[in-house]
Amino acid sequence: MTTETRPSDPADPTAARAALIADPGPVGRPRREALARATDDWLAGLLAAAGAPPGVALVAVGGYGRGELSPRSDLDVLLLHDGPIARELPERIWYPVWDAGAKLDHSVRTVAEARAVAAADLKAQLGLLDARHLAGDPALTAELRSAVFTDWRASAPARLPELRELGRERAERHGELSFLLEPDLKEARGGLRDVVALNAVAATWLADAPRDGLDAAALRLADVRDALHLVTGRATERLSLQDQDQVAERLGVLDADSLLRQVYEAARTIAYAGDVTWRAVDRVLADRAGRGRRAVRRAFPFTAPFTGAGRGAGAVARGAVERRPLADGVVEQDGEAVLAQGARPAADPVLPLRAAAAAAQNGLTVSYATVRRLAAECRPLPVPWPDEAREQLVTLLGAGEAAVPVWEAMEAEGLVTRLLPDWERVRCRPQRNAVHRWTVDRHLVETAVRAAAMTRRVARPDLLLVAALLHDIGKGWPGDHSEAGEVIVRDLAPRMGFGPEDTRTLAVLVRHHLTLVDTATRRDPDDPATVETIIKAVTTLPELELLHALTEADALATGPAAWSGWRASLVDGLVARAADRLAGAGTAPVEAAPTAEQERLAIEAARTGEPALSLRAQAGGADPGAEAMGVEPMGVELTLAVPDRPGLLGTAAGVLALHRLAVRSAGLRELDPIGAGPVLLLSWRVAAEFGELPEAARLRADLRRALDGSLDVARRLAERDAAAPRRKGIPTPPPVVAVAPAVASATATVLEVRAHDAPGLLHRIGRALDGAGVRVRTAHVSTLGADAVDSFYLTDGEGRPLTAGRAGEVAAAVRAALG
Repeated sequence: MTTETRPSDPADPTAARAALIADPGPVGRPRREALARATDDWLAGLLAAAGAPPGVALVAVGGYGRGELSPRSDLDVLLLHDGPIARELPERIWYPVWDAGAKLDHSVRTVAEARAVAAADLKAQLGLLDARHLAGDPALTAELRSAVFTDWRASAPARLPELRELGRERAERHGELSFLLEPDLKEARGGLRDVVALNAVAATWLADAPRDGLDAAALRLADVRDALHLVTGRATERLSLQDQDQVAERLGVLDADSLLRQVYEAARTIAYAGDVTWRAVDRVLADRAGRGRRAVRRAFPFTAPFTGAGRGAGAVARGAVERRPLADGVVEQDGEAVLAQGARPAADPVLPLRAAAAAAQNGLTVSYATVRRLAAECRPLPVPWPDEAREQLVTLLGAGEAAVPVWEAMEAEGLVTRLLPDWERVRCRPQRNAVHRWTVDRHLVETAVRAAAMTRRVARPDLLLVAALLHDIGKGWPGDHSEAGEVIVRDLAPRMGFGPEDTRTLAVLVRHHLTLVDTATRRDPDDPATVETIIKAVTTLPELELLHALTEADALATGPAAWSGWRASLVDGLVARAADRLAGAGTAPVEAAPTAEQERLAIEAARTGEPALSLRAQAGGADPGAEAMGVEPMGVELTLAVPDRPGLLGTAAGVLALHRLAVRSAGLRELDPIGAGPVLLLSWRVAAEFGELPEAARLRADLRRALDGSLDVARRLAERDAAAPRRKGIPTPPPVVAVAPAVASATATVLEVRAHDAPGLLHRIGRALDGAGVRVRTAHVSTLGADAVDSFYLTDGEGRPLTAGRAGEVAAAVRAALG
């Protein structure tokens, strides 16, 4: 019997259904539709045989109402009537169904009763949205459908939050379909139940889900569900491990891993569509609530303060859209990051990463339309990447938990694999290990999230975050994933713009990301060979710090069973022994000889007693052709030479903050070019917050005014912040201010500051040091993504290192200045 067969004899109700289930043909929508048609004919025959009077209709609801039946699906049926009916009538329909072994969810109601039940029970109302006429009076079914949709649209503002909460409760109970080794295809987040919810939202006419790929994803899950029913012979929704090979075979899929990957991809499409849709619902409902409040004010004008605005001004205000700048080409609107009106995606290949980083750092996500536009219009990044692209990636990863929804939005539109082609091999890849909670790709993102909380522990937070993102990238290749990952990273890191030494460090971290925990838990800690294993893998204290943090982040992101207090203590002990062996390896940076331009400025400042400045644009990347490929200049290199005076660092940094210049790196050193007294030389690399660099003449004038005292930088910054307070942003690790061991320098006290970068950060540090009465002899300032890593070489007024007590006081003052 083919899928076109119709049951003709109600006395043999199971023949057509049994034939369809036994049919070896492919699983898919045609089978489900044929099964629904066969069931329709069966039930219609039962209604006719029962002698139903006029004013009665048999209606399919829920999944059956949508016209597709899986082999073991329940039959959701409503017997609708417009007046009294004989008690025996429903029994004549239901009993044959039960006798045939089919599961039946049934009810008998009038239209008014059905509406009342729907008003009290959201699940019942959702089922009625899919009501479909089977037999009897079609006008009665049409009346029900019209009433149900009218009620649903009228009650949507109250019902949609309830529908959303149901989805959240399901997700808490059943988890995320995209990451489970034994997922529930229907109830888990991203499952078939979420598709029903999205269709219900669309039926309100308030919002609709992004439809690209959504129908295909729902069809894929339905096909897997059908195959699961056929393989198990049960009405199960859970894709158990023991059934996956047979389900894959039934679907013609290579193996169980390939099956899970297809399921995960479909679930992510559905879950992302849900995220986009519910954000749209929130905006619509908030806007409606706002209009309601404005209507009350118009009806009762004295309930609000009088502003003096006329009707025209009020109309403009009501229609205005608030847009707050976040980064160059990116603004906040309606709680999302969107493109600014002047943004040029086609000419700005860094814009996707800049938008993503700005969104994550502000606790937002990138709007659906914006991500779509970026994917469609932006060109690939040049190779090697511009400096800004690498820094924006690090800034995105450094946002921690807030980076996850942004990353998911980028991945949904293919932007991640465009940036990192090797990502495709690990995307949606299952991990058949009970210890792992996530797929390979999500585990990498979660490791970066954990690492973001550890950036204060390392001198190179950028390398920690990138290593966290890439440490398991080799799992997409055969063989030892650590060895494969090392090969990938040695190729990928230079393409991302990392230099040879940073590339080597990243490769070491990826190759040995399991070495610490494996060695600590399997080897004798007192055996000298155990420590030797570690110091052969990492050769400096900074590398050991990075490996230690990566090890912990990796384990925490794996799952609760991968990390414990016992394992942490073993790893910490091994790291302490290795650090003792490597002590002194992390020496202070070696100062390069001053350039001819720096010497010229120092001589000019020494002779005139005035500040001497030099500014020049800096290219966006290491590739000389980067600007020709659409990469904007990243900022300016500013060199300032000034005769030594108190407070110079904080004052100069404050002027840059006034001009909305973000300090990417800075160096301060002392020269005496003509023997007339020390000149402080400050070398800055700065970038404009929103893409517009200040005029050199204006910057030079403000620096001079600040140095001679006619410009109160601190007051101006405070006034600006008070007038336009910044968004609170995301939680970040607290700043770390520490005095380095005495071996760090024989001639100065080294104060190390690690903090989240923010406008005016260096200004606040400089003022605190000036207020403490110490001299900054040398400074090394770096901003790596969203983290500032600074070292200040301090002396007292006589040029001597600070005493231990004095150093502690200075550290406390800086700590207080950073809040």
